[in-house]
Amino acid sequence: MKLRLLFLILFPIFLQAQNSQTSLSGARGAAMGGSGLVFSDINSAFSNQAGLANLEQLEVLVLAGRQFIASPINNIAAAFAYPSGFGTLGLSIASFGTENYQEQKIGLTYARKLFDGVSIGAQFDYINFSIPTYGNSGVITFELGLQAQLLNNLSFGFHLFSPASIEVVEDAVLPSIYKAGIAYTPSDKILLTAEVEKDIDYPVRFRGGMEYGFSDVFFLRAGIATQPTLVSLGVGVKLKDALMIDVAASYHQVLGTSPSVGISYQF
Repeated sequence: MKLRLLFLILFPIFLQAQNSQTSLSGARGAAMGGSGLVFSDINSAFSNQAGLANLEQLEVLVLAGRQFIASPINNIAAAFAYPSGFGTLGLSIASFGTENYQEQKIGLTYARKLFDGVSIGAQFDYINFSIPTYGNSGVITFELGLQAQLLNNLSFGFHLFSPASIEVVEDAVLPSIYKAGIAYTPSDKILLTAEVEKDIDYPVRFRGGMEYGFSDVFFLRAGIATQPTLVSLGVGVKLKDALMIDVAASYHQVLGTSPSVGISYQF
Protein backbone atom coordinates (compact mmCIF):
# COMPACT_ATOMS: atom_id res chain seq x y z
CA MET A 1 0.00 0.00 0.00
CA LYS A 2 2.85 2.43 0.84
CA LEU A 3 4.59 1.72 -2.48
CA ARG A 4 1.38 2.30 -4.44
CA LEU A 5 0.69 5.57 -2.57
CA LEU A 6 4.18 6.92 -3.20
CA PHE A 7 4.01 6.04 -6.90
CA LEU A 8 0.66 7.83 -7.20
CA ILE A 9 2.19 10.96 -5.64
CA LEU A 10 5.62 11.03 -7.32
CA PHE A 11 5.05 9.24 -10.63
CA PRO A 12 2.88 11.92 -12.38
CA ILE A 13 5.14 14.73 -11.19
CA PHE A 14 8.34 13.24 -12.57
CA LEU A 15 6.87 11.95 -15.83
CA GLN A 16 5.71 15.48 -16.66
CA ALA A 17 9.09 17.02 -15.80
CA GLN A 18 10.82 18.75 -18.69
CA ASN A 19 13.64 16.24 -19.04
CA SER A 20 12.07 12.98 -17.93
CA GLN A 21 12.58 10.01 -20.22
CA THR A 22 9.38 10.68 -22.12
CA SER A 23 10.61 14.04 -23.43
CA LEU A 24 14.39 13.88 -23.50
CA SER A 25 15.80 15.58 -26.62
CA GLY A 26 19.50 15.94 -25.88
CA ALA A 27 21.46 19.12 -25.26
CA ARG A 28 21.03 20.20 -28.89
CA GLY A 29 17.25 19.92 -28.63
CA ALA A 30 17.17 21.39 -25.11
CA ALA A 31 18.72 24.58 -26.50
CA MET A 32 15.95 24.72 -29.14
CA GLY A 33 12.98 24.65 -26.77
CA GLY A 34 13.07 20.86 -26.47
CA SER A 35 12.41 20.33 -30.18
CA GLY A 36 14.21 17.72 -32.26
CA LEU A 37 11.73 15.67 -34.30
CA VAL A 38 13.62 16.40 -37.52
CA PHE A 39 17.17 15.89 -36.26
CA SER A 40 19.15 13.47 -38.44
CA ASP A 41 22.12 12.96 -36.12
CA ILE A 42 22.77 10.86 -33.00
CA ASN A 43 20.46 13.14 -30.97
CA SER A 44 17.60 11.43 -32.82
CA ALA A 45 18.11 8.47 -30.50
CA PHE A 46 16.12 10.46 -27.92
CA SER A 47 13.92 12.80 -29.97
CA ASN A 48 12.80 10.73 -33.00
CA GLN A 49 14.45 7.44 -33.82
CA ALA A 50 13.59 7.78 -37.52
CA GLY A 51 16.42 10.31 -37.82
CA LEU A 52 18.99 7.60 -37.12
CA ALA A 53 18.30 6.16 -40.58
CA ASN A 54 20.35 9.04 -42.03
CA LEU A 55 23.56 8.16 -40.20
CA GLU A 56 26.46 7.00 -42.33
CA GLN A 57 28.94 6.13 -39.57
CA LEU A 58 28.87 4.69 -36.07
CA GLU A 59 28.13 7.40 -33.49
CA VAL A 60 27.96 7.60 -29.70
CA LEU A 61 26.46 10.25 -27.44
CA VAL A 62 26.70 10.99 -23.71
CA LEU A 63 24.33 13.45 -22.00
CA ALA A 64 24.14 14.98 -18.54
CA GLY A 65 21.77 17.59 -17.13
CA ARG A 66 20.21 19.04 -14.01
CA GLN A 67 16.48 19.72 -13.74
CA PHE A 68 16.67 23.23 -12.27
CA ILE A 69 20.01 24.05 -10.60
CA ALA A 70 18.53 24.35 -7.12
CA SER A 71 16.83 20.94 -7.31
CA PRO A 72 18.37 17.46 -6.81
CA ILE A 73 16.88 16.09 -10.08
CA ASN A 74 19.59 14.78 -12.41
CA ASN A 75 19.45 13.36 -15.91
CA ILE A 76 22.18 11.13 -17.37
CA ALA A 77 21.94 9.30 -20.70
CA ALA A 78 23.98 7.63 -23.42
CA ALA A 79 23.23 6.38 -26.93
CA PHE A 80 24.95 4.24 -29.54
CA ALA A 81 23.93 3.94 -33.20
CA TYR A 82 25.39 1.71 -35.89
CA PRO A 83 24.32 2.07 -39.56
CA SER A 84 24.35 -1.24 -41.42
CA GLY A 85 23.31 -2.42 -44.84
CA PHE A 86 19.78 -3.19 -43.65
CA GLY A 87 19.18 -0.16 -41.43
CA THR A 88 20.53 1.53 -38.31
CA LEU A 89 20.70 -0.35 -35.01
CA GLY A 90 20.75 1.59 -31.76
CA LEU A 91 20.93 1.30 -28.00
CA SER A 92 20.08 4.01 -25.49
CA ILE A 93 20.34 4.09 -21.69
CA ALA A 94 19.04 6.86 -19.45
CA SER A 95 18.56 7.61 -15.77
CA PHE A 96 16.41 10.41 -14.37
CA GLY A 97 15.37 11.46 -10.88
CA THR A 98 16.64 11.98 -7.34
CA GLU A 99 17.82 9.76 -4.52
CA ASN A 100 14.14 9.37 -3.54
CA TYR A 101 12.75 8.59 -7.01
CA GLN A 102 14.46 7.11 -10.06
CA GLU A 103 13.54 6.30 -13.65
CA GLN A 104 15.86 4.03 -15.64
CA LYS A 105 15.19 3.43 -19.30
CA ILE A 106 16.82 1.06 -21.79
CA GLY A 107 15.85 1.32 -25.47
CA LEU A 108 16.61 -0.96 -28.43
CA THR A 109 16.22 0.85 -31.74
CA TYR A 110 15.88 0.05 -35.42
CA ALA A 111 15.61 2.72 -38.12
CA ARG A 112 15.72 2.64 -41.91
CA LYS A 113 14.88 4.62 -45.03
CA LEU A 114 11.72 3.46 -46.74
CA PHE A 115 12.62 5.38 -49.88
CA ASP A 116 14.25 8.68 -50.81
CA GLY A 117 13.13 11.36 -48.37
CA VAL A 118 11.18 9.12 -45.99
CA SER A 119 12.51 7.22 -42.98
CA ILE A 120 10.98 5.36 -40.05
CA GLY A 121 12.19 4.25 -36.64
CA ALA A 122 10.97 2.02 -33.83
CA GLN A 123 12.22 1.46 -30.32
CA PHE A 124 11.33 -1.06 -27.63
CA ASP A 125 11.74 0.33 -24.12
CA TYR A 126 12.14 -1.14 -20.69
CA ILE A 127 11.45 1.49 -18.03
CA ASN A 128 11.99 0.88 -14.34
CA PHE A 129 10.57 3.17 -11.67
CA SER A 130 12.20 2.91 -8.27
CA ILE A 131 11.60 4.36 -4.82
CA PRO A 132 14.42 3.26 -2.49
CA THR A 133 13.29 1.29 0.59
CA TYR A 134 9.82 0.84 -0.95
CA GLY A 135 10.48 -1.08 -4.15
CA ASN A 136 10.29 -0.68 -7.91
CA SER A 137 8.05 -1.34 -10.89
CA GLY A 138 9.17 -2.09 -14.45
CA VAL A 139 7.21 -1.92 -17.71
CA ILE A 140 7.84 -2.60 -21.40
CA THR A 141 6.57 -0.22 -24.07
CA PHE A 142 7.55 1.11 -27.50
CA GLU A 143 8.06 4.26 -29.58
CA LEU A 144 7.52 4.94 -33.28
CA GLY A 145 8.89 7.74 -35.43
CA LEU A 146 8.60 9.09 -38.96
CA GLN A 147 10.51 11.71 -40.94
CA ALA A 148 9.65 12.97 -44.42
CA GLN A 149 11.20 15.55 -46.71
CA LEU A 150 8.23 17.58 -47.98
CA LEU A 151 10.22 20.12 -50.02
CA ASN A 152 13.90 20.88 -50.53
CA ASN A 153 13.90 23.14 -47.46
CA LEU A 154 10.90 21.80 -45.52
CA SER A 155 10.71 18.52 -43.58
CA PHE A 156 8.18 16.86 -41.29
CA GLY A 157 8.57 14.70 -38.20
CA PHE A 158 6.17 12.60 -36.14
CA HIS A 159 6.80 10.61 -32.97
CA LEU A 160 4.61 8.45 -30.78
CA PHE A 161 5.51 7.26 -27.29
CA SER A 162 3.63 4.38 -25.65
CA PRO A 163 0.22 4.54 -27.42
CA ALA A 164 -1.17 1.64 -25.37
CA SER A 165 -2.41 2.12 -21.81
CA ILE A 166 0.36 0.50 -19.78
CA GLU A 167 -0.10 0.35 -16.02
CA VAL A 168 2.91 0.94 -13.77
CA VAL A 169 1.00 0.45 -10.54
CA GLU A 170 -2.73 0.44 -9.91
CA ASP A 171 -4.30 3.75 -11.06
CA ALA A 172 -1.00 5.00 -12.56
CA VAL A 173 -0.23 4.45 -16.25
CA LEU A 174 2.50 5.55 -18.63
CA PRO A 175 1.57 8.70 -20.55
CA SER A 176 0.77 8.33 -24.25
CA ILE A 177 2.51 11.22 -25.99
CA TYR A 178 2.09 12.32 -29.60
CA LYS A 179 4.43 14.82 -31.28
CA ALA A 180 4.41 16.39 -34.71
CA GLY A 181 6.51 19.16 -36.18
CA ILE A 182 8.24 20.75 -39.12
CA ALA A 183 11.68 22.12 -39.85
CA TYR A 184 12.45 24.91 -42.29
CA THR A 185 15.92 25.65 -43.63
CA PRO A 186 15.85 29.03 -45.42
CA SER A 187 19.61 28.73 -45.97
CA ASP A 188 22.36 26.22 -45.32
CA LYS A 189 23.21 28.11 -42.11
CA ILE A 190 19.75 28.39 -40.52
CA LEU A 191 17.41 25.73 -39.13
CA LEU A 192 13.98 26.68 -37.76
CA THR A 193 11.77 24.17 -35.90
CA ALA A 194 8.15 24.21 -34.70
CA GLU A 195 6.50 21.30 -32.90
CA VAL A 196 3.41 20.41 -30.90
CA GLU A 197 3.21 17.75 -28.21
CA LYS A 198 0.05 16.21 -26.77
CA ASP A 199 -0.17 14.04 -23.71
CA ILE A 200 -3.69 12.61 -23.52
CA ASP A 201 -4.10 13.92 -19.97
CA TYR A 202 -2.49 17.35 -20.40
CA PRO A 203 -2.86 20.46 -22.61
CA VAL A 204 -1.06 20.78 -25.94
CA ARG A 205 2.52 21.94 -25.60
CA PHE A 206 4.41 23.99 -28.20
CA ARG A 207 8.15 23.83 -28.80
CA GLY A 208 10.11 25.96 -31.23
CA GLY A 209 13.74 26.65 -31.92
CA MET A 210 16.40 28.17 -34.13
CA GLU A 211 19.91 27.02 -34.96
CA TYR A 212 22.42 29.25 -36.75
CA GLY A 213 25.72 27.84 -37.99
CA PHE A 214 28.39 30.52 -38.11
CA SER A 215 30.63 27.91 -39.72
CA ASP A 216 30.94 24.15 -39.84
CA VAL A 217 32.35 24.21 -36.31
CA PHE A 218 30.23 26.68 -34.27
CA PHE A 219 26.44 26.77 -33.82
CA LEU A 220 24.23 29.16 -31.86
CA ARG A 221 20.77 27.98 -30.72
CA ALA A 222 17.68 29.41 -29.03
CA GLY A 223 14.13 28.25 -28.36
CA ILE A 224 10.88 28.52 -26.44
CA ALA A 225 8.31 26.09 -25.03
CA THR A 226 4.93 26.27 -23.34
CA GLN A 227 3.26 24.20 -20.60
CA PRO A 228 5.38 25.24 -18.72
CA THR A 229 6.74 28.39 -20.36
CA LEU A 230 10.49 28.13 -20.93
CA VAL A 231 13.14 29.99 -22.90
CA SER A 232 16.40 28.32 -23.87
CA LEU A 233 19.84 29.08 -25.27
CA GLY A 234 22.81 26.98 -26.25
CA VAL A 235 25.89 26.51 -28.39
CA GLY A 236 27.48 23.66 -30.26
CA VAL A 237 31.15 23.26 -31.15
CA LYS A 238 32.47 20.63 -33.57
CA LEU A 239 36.09 19.58 -33.20
CA LYS A 240 38.17 17.69 -35.78
CA ASP A 241 35.04 16.79 -37.80
CA ALA A 242 34.22 13.98 -35.35
CA LEU A 243 33.73 15.35 -31.83
CA MET A 244 30.67 17.51 -31.09
CA ILE A 245 30.08 19.33 -27.80
CA ASP A 246 26.63 20.82 -27.15
CA VAL A 247 25.79 23.00 -24.15
CA ALA A 248 22.31 24.26 -23.32
CA ALA A 249 20.31 25.99 -20.60
CA SER A 250 16.57 26.53 -20.32
CA TYR A 251 14.98 29.02 -17.93
CA HIS A 252 11.71 28.88 -15.99
CA GLN A 253 10.73 32.18 -14.34
CA VAL A 254 9.84 30.50 -11.04
CA LEU A 255 11.97 27.34 -10.84
CA GLY A 256 15.13 28.70 -12.47
CA THR A 257 17.68 27.34 -14.92
CA SER A 258 18.14 23.77 -16.20
CA PRO A 259 21.62 23.22 -17.70
CA SER A 260 22.63 20.28 -19.88
CA VAL A 261 25.61 19.13 -21.90
CA GLY A 262 26.03 16.53 -24.62
CA ILE A 263 29.19 15.05 -26.14
CA SER A 264 29.00 12.97 -29.30
CA TYR A 265 31.65 11.25 -31.38
CA GLN A 266 31.46 10.01 -34.95
CA PHE A 267 33.77 7.10 -35.80
